[in-house]
Amino acid sequence: MTYFTADTTTIKDLFTLSAADISLSSLLICTACSLVIGAVVAAVFCRGQRTSRGYALTLALLPAIVQMVIMLVNGNIGTGVAVMGAFSLVRFRSAPGSAREICAIFLTMAAGLACGTQHLAAALIFTAIICAAALIYDKLGLAGGNDEKHLKITIPESLDYSGAFTDIFEKYTNTHELCSVKTTNMGSLFKLDYAIVLKAPSLEKTMIDELRTRNANLEIVCGREEAKSCDQL
Repeated sequence: MTYFTADTTTIKDLFTLSAADISLSSLLICTACSLVIGAVVAAVFCRGQRTSRGYALTLALLPAIVQMVIMLVNGNIGTGVAVMGAFSLVRFRSAPGSAREICAIFLTMAAGLACGTQHLAAALIFTAIICAAALIYDKLGLAGGNDEKHLKITIPESLDYSGAFTDIFEKYTNTHELCSVKTTNMGSLFKLDYAIVLKAPSLEKTMIDELRTRNANLEIVCGREEAKSCDQL
């Protein structure tokens, strides 16, 4: 008596692409298009930015991954809802990124969706338009913020910080804003955190020298804020 039978046809079908579902040629073409789009988006949105290699790799590969998922869903509403829930779970378990990073992620996902539904021309044209717009905005300075620095000044408790450095900031910066005030050393010192944009990078030392005459030569730190990890989006 035979209790176990092997369905060789079913096992073979697991390793073949059905012509009714996905053809091998369309899979390869869509994947190649997704990889090209991902590489272009990564090159544009990581250009001149302090981003990690992991973030650039994510942008380059995400369109192909999304495209494959959409091709496998293939009109199945239940599977589509499950996939959408999985994407939402990954998003909410991740640390928030900057607006630019989130924009790039959404662009790669949109391109992957278009490639997955085999709208390759729409994916290429849309990606080209968005990337061109991003480059133009960068050139015009509309996507700026790269010139902003954080200035941290330590002052004695006897110094009224409300207007102590206003004239110096007006002389050397285009914009300045007091972001936070913190007490330290048992309340005998204050640490002021300013967001500033210098009129020229060469003015930084001169400005710090003048600030030192106002804060009793206590600690002054000027630099860019440390970039957050782009691997956790």
